[in-house]
Amino acid sequence: MKKILLVGNGAREHVIAETLKKSKHEVEIYVVGKARNPGLAEYSTEYMIAEVTDLEAIREFALDVKPDFAVMGPEAPIAAGVVDMLLEIEIPSASPLETVGRLETSKAFTRDLLMKYDIPGNPKFKVFFEEDGIEEFFEDLGDDFVVKADGLKGGKGVKVSGDHLEGKSDGIKFAKECLVDAGRVVVEEKIVGQEFSLMCFSDGKTVVPMPIAQDHKRAYDNDEGPNTGGMGSYSDANHILPFLRDDDLTQALKITQKVAEALFKETGALFKGIMYGGFFATKNGVKLVEYNARFGDPEVMNVLPLLKTDFVDICEAIIAGSLDKIDIEFEKKATVCKYVVPEGYPENSAKNKKIEIEDGDNNALMYFSSVDGREDGLYLSGSRAIAFVGIADTLLEAEKIAQSALITVKGPVFYRNDIGKTEVIEKKIQFMDKLRG
Repeated sequence: MKKILLVGNGAREHVIAETLKKSKHEVEIYVVGKARNPGLAEYSTEYMIAEVTDLEAIREFALDVKPDFAVMGPEAPIAAGVVDMLLEIEIPSASPLETVGRLETSKAFTRDLLMKYDIPGNPKFKVFFEEDGIEEFFEDLGDDFVVKADGLKGGKGVKVSGDHLEGKSDGIKFAKECLVDAGRVVVEEKIVGQEFSLMCFSDGKTVVPMPIAQDHKRAYDNDEGPNTGGMGSYSDANHILPFLRDDDLTQALKITQKVAEALFKETGALFKGIMYGGFFATKNGVKLVEYNARFGDPEVMNVLPLLKTDFVDICEAIIAGSLDKIDIEFEKKATVCKYVVPEGYPENSAKNKKIEIEDGDNNALMYFSSVDGREDGLYLSGSRAIAFVGIADTLLEAEKIAQSALITVKGPVFYRNDIGKTEVIEKKIQFMDKLRG
């Protein structure tokens, strides 16, 4: 019997639990989440409602349960030191310690790490701790820039010129707000290209890639509207996206391997868990946008359903430092994930409104996120509600499966129609062909 402590309560944790339960081992899952996810509850032996950063509550629960290991779903418990606390009571985690989790919690730390250890992928950037020099650096960058709040902002702390910021004055104003908020801010050149997500299993020495996916942050079709936590994502059957070259994957993986080595040199701690890099393919090679220290949501729903290797074995290899001893395989299938979200999301979301899922003739996988399962049905909690995943031999088929599932949700909700569509992907291919010449 394997007892596993899973911290978190979204769609990411729903698919993590499902994948753990597919193990050849007999598995019991003990969940700590701030709300009761009805899908996750089906896989759990015990489910404690608590904040995922409540060290004392999680400690008491863990001492009572005595799990073999733990998995952190979101970034917040990693940043709060839950992994460190569990290690103190001799419970290991397939998630990183707080010190190496800074890869996500501090964009300044990551940029400086790449620069110090001469790792390729950094754009032109500066980290500011005070206002001196900010205006001059904006002048140096010209009209194309990015301002990054330093810290966890739920995917909404990055603002880009032309998209969220009208001009230099807007950028300078936001940068100064970030300084007041966090005491530091990162300002960097705007990268032109196509973004992609490369998530890797890491034991700190060995880094194993998962299929590449592309996330869609903007709320509405055609990449319009405000930034969100992610409206959907897709991955292709050959595990690389149609607009990328094999060399893009090679470069991104090499950067991640070098970052894992640098983290150990810098901190003395091995990065054990999921190292998730957001990268841009550009005309001048691959550039790093940022790292996360856990699975991406929604990208996790593109990759874990394809995993052929026992996930419990992978987690134990991450903890033991023996990832190089197991062969990790994924099915050669295309996937498209699309989220149903409340009307008004992300800025003025409908809450406490009932939704219903009609019976549909489709094969989509369904993962619950921010929904409240009550006796009389499902209610919206204000954030992304339900993810549907289509899996097929081609992106065309996978997109149709996901799309047909979306329309079964009735209530004050909306979703993006264009994620994974052939014509949208074709435009990305043409853009990259033109960019690279």
